[in-house]
Amino acid sequence: MKRALFVAFDQLNSKYGVLKSADKKNDLIVLVESQSMITGADWHPERLFFLISSARHFAAELREKGFEVRYLKAKNTVAGLQEIKDEFPGITFLAAEQSSYRLSKSLSDFGVEFIENDFFLTPRPLFISWASSQKTYLMENFYRKQRVRLNVLMDGDGPVGGQWNYDKDNRLPPPKNYTWPPYLEHSRDEIDLEVARELKMEVTQTWATTRAGAIAQLKYFIKNHFEKFGPYEDAMALDSWSLHHSVISPYINNGLLHPSEVIEAACASFYKGTVPIESAEGFVRQVIGWREYINGMYWFLGEEYRENNQLGANRELLPLFTDPAKTQMNCVRSIVEDVKARSWVHHIPRLMVLSNLALITGTNPQQFLDWMRREFIDAADWVMVPNVIGMGVHADGGQMMSKPYAAGGAYISRMSNYCKSCIYNPKLRVGEDACPFTTLYWDFLDRHKETFVKNHRMSQQVNGLKRLSDLDELKHRAQEVLSGLEKGEI
Repeated sequence: MKRALFVAFDQLNSKYGVLKSADKKNDLIVLVESQSMITGADWHPERLFFLISSARHFAAELREKGFEVRYLKAKNTVAGLQEIKDEFPGITFLAAEQSSYRLSKSLSDFGVEFIENDFFLTPRPLFISWASSQKTYLMENFYRKQRVRLNVLMDGDGPVGGQWNYDKDNRLPPPKNYTWPPYLEHSRDEIDLEVARELKMEVTQTWATTRAGAIAQLKYFIKNHFEKFGPYEDAMALDSWSLHHSVISPYINNGLLHPSEVIEAACASFYKGTVPIESAEGFVRQVIGWREYINGMYWFLGEEYRENNQLGANRELLPLFTDPAKTQMNCVRSIVEDVKARSWVHHIPRLMVLSNLALITGTNPQQFLDWMRREFIDAADWVMVPNVIGMGVHADGGQMMSKPYAAGGAYISRMSNYCKSCIYNPKLRVGEDACPFTTLYWDFLDRHKETFVKNHRMSQQVNGLKRLSDLDELKHRAQEVLSGLEKGEI
């Protein structure tokens, strides 16, 4: 036995990472089910089920292909590797680069050697080279270079359709009297049932735990949702938890799907003529643009970036994030209920409702980050740290985003159907029936006006405070709202 190839639970693909050079005769493949992950992290049961069952299925598939596999249950990852080292004292440990600073350090300290992580389309040195050359880290600039470099939706030197970005065409609210396609459900086998029993949870059919299931989900999206993905990608609806979204981020993030095959499938569908350019471009932008950008920024900004709190936000995590019954706001209650049910909602509820609320209430960024990390099925460290600290709650002082994504109830009303059945009125900023988002949006601007008035993208909003004849009343109502939210009564 020459090498022990360590496979992390987010690298479950035999064609990439450390397994692409695996030798059946001489290599031992090692996966470690960390008990600290199960008992110490308080993760959403659906997330734990997905990660563990996917890893166990992957180990079984490797054995069927003739590999020698050790699937260990240990206190933590290093403890599992130590068991292998005790059994084979002279063995060399090899792994692909890890996706978090913490695991990278612990494995490096143990003596694991790393090869390049190719589960992304952009090598880390290439991204660092790009970011180091920028005055501002504008994702759009990175995305356009990606389109050219990867030759995706290109027509010679220019973009297919003549535009790089069709975002303005993709902002429709949910349509009225519309029937969303049914959700794809995934059948369960004995491995799934065993994991569910160990976690003491009721098994669901929401998430696939095999590569075959992940491929089925991708094909289902291409066939049933891709065409209308773009126009409604920013919409939020009470009658659909996924709308026309692909629901494949967990599979790309744990390796069951590779971004290259996702892009290949999307482009093949587009070139058949059945998908409009605004849907194709919008989806491609999420995969080769935003996803790659966020991973690159995680490594570029450094390990201490997660501790940013430039707005001095120190409110304790509100009870409504852990208990949807602790709020009367229909949008928040419905979205948190969806998170509780499936460990997932798409990017607009995450950004414009959950993160927006954390931002305008002044919730501590690290507490909110920890909650997002625990609850979401696709919540890798590289995903959540830049998304929350940089984009969601603007805790980095504008290092990533040039303006905070703060919004009042008008945005939620325009892009969803939550407000019609809510006791609060998004058009009002004062009074007991005023929407808390509207009240707190203006109060947030007032609290931070000295900071944001210097921002050319925020100065107009801040100057709007001068037109409010009821600002004193609004500030008083904001304190009532914040107190009510802390008590779980608003």
